[in-house]
Amino acid sequence: MVLSSGSTSAGSRSLPPSPGPATGPDAAVHGEPEPALAGVRVAVLNFREPQQSAAGGAEEYAWQVSRHLVAQGASVHFLTAREPGQTPAERRDGIELRRMGNRYLVYLLVPLWLLFHRRRLDVVIDSMNGIPFFSPLVVRRRTAVICLVHHVHDRQFHAFFPTWLARTGCFVESRVAPLLYRNRTTVTVSESSREDLRTRLRWLAPIQVVPNGSPAERPVAPRPVPGDPAVVYLGRLVGHKRAERVVALAADLEGTRPGLHVHVVGRGPESAALAARAAELGVADRVHLHGFLAEPDKNAVLGAALLNVTASEFEGWGLTVIEAAAFGVPTVAYDVAGLRDSVRDGVTGWLVRDGEELADVVDRAVEELSDPVRRAEVQRACRAWAAEFTWGRTGATMTRLVAAELPSDATASPARTPDLRLAVGETDPT
Repeated sequence: MVLSSGSTSAGSRSLPPSPGPATGPDAAVHGEPEPALAGVRVAVLNFREPQQSAAGGAEEYAWQVSRHLVAQGASVHFLTAREPGQTPAERRDGIELRRMGNRYLVYLLVPLWLLFHRRRLDVVIDSMNGIPFFSPLVVRRRTAVICLVHHVHDRQFHAFFPTWLARTGCFVESRVAPLLYRNRTTVTVSESSREDLRTRLRWLAPIQVVPNGSPAERPVAPRPVPGDPAVVYLGRLVGHKRAERVVALAADLEGTRPGLHVHVVGRGPESAALAARAAELGVADRVHLHGFLAEPDKNAVLGAALLNVTASEFEGWGLTVIEAAAFGVPTVAYDVAGLRDSVRDGVTGWLVRDGEELADVVDRAVEELSDPVRRAEVQRACRAWAAEFTWGRTGATMTRLVAAELPSDATASPARTPDLRLAVGETDPT
């Protein structure tokens, strides 16, 4: 019943080797070492895991945080749903992965697992991808629960489900969850999401902003792709991402940009509909549906594009925006929560404001980027912006947060009361 927020099943989600103990700028903020979590037992609850077909940014975030906690000595169980053909359990990257039930039953089976293992857990990270796992009801009172919310899902429920089910989801998200987690620290990924939690859900708990990281930039072998210009859509092919609007750019800008080609990198249930739409518009020869690409191939397409375009109507952050920026590729996106945080309008991309058309803003962006000096300026800004977001920093902040939530006898670490006003996030004063 729940929807995953975040980025993309566009390319391989294969991860680099697990990090060792963090060092360098990601190991410490304000010069303080990360607290050790030896002996701390953590359960991370998430609707999906990164190797599943519809996995996105929420799954990447939860997995990267889990890896970092393991690197600091914690024992981590990652509890999630099970897709057909997957094994119930495996150990990967030092994480005990437990898959149970389908996308509905997982919300019954995970709380049961927590109930049976409640005496063995110190911390639960409960990812609320629309619907929470209700962990405070089944764990011990002394077990720390951190609620992780990427964005408010109310409109997303109505985009995917029949009215009665959408209303049920909205009721749980807006009425039940704020009360259930009112005394539990909440983590979200952007200032927009924090504001939405406060204003739209009347969220009562303290909220910590801990942004997404970004994959380290990898060398891209020169591999020209068709298009002058070439624009890319990177992400899952699901309804609320509105990839059909990006596909339509090939037709909308045919008069002014006849050489424009659209490259769609990703997979999802909308793939066939996008192919049909391109054919209907008569631009099938200029729309390239690449599907799921291995990481080097995905990076080659992304790095060769002039512009990344996303038409999503709601995001918690926009992981693909930073992924593109790492290659010096700016993004055009709608001025909506999350994306207005990850895109710095006029600096690392352009936002489509109310009353503006996506095609007009893309045309303006292409025109600006046709100036080599301006393009070099934007590319530098993109790379510098992307460099501010690393999974090491995300993990370091979460490590401190976990340590601060532990009861005094749970760990011998001296860094038990860190200042959470960190470089990558700031504690909500309320």
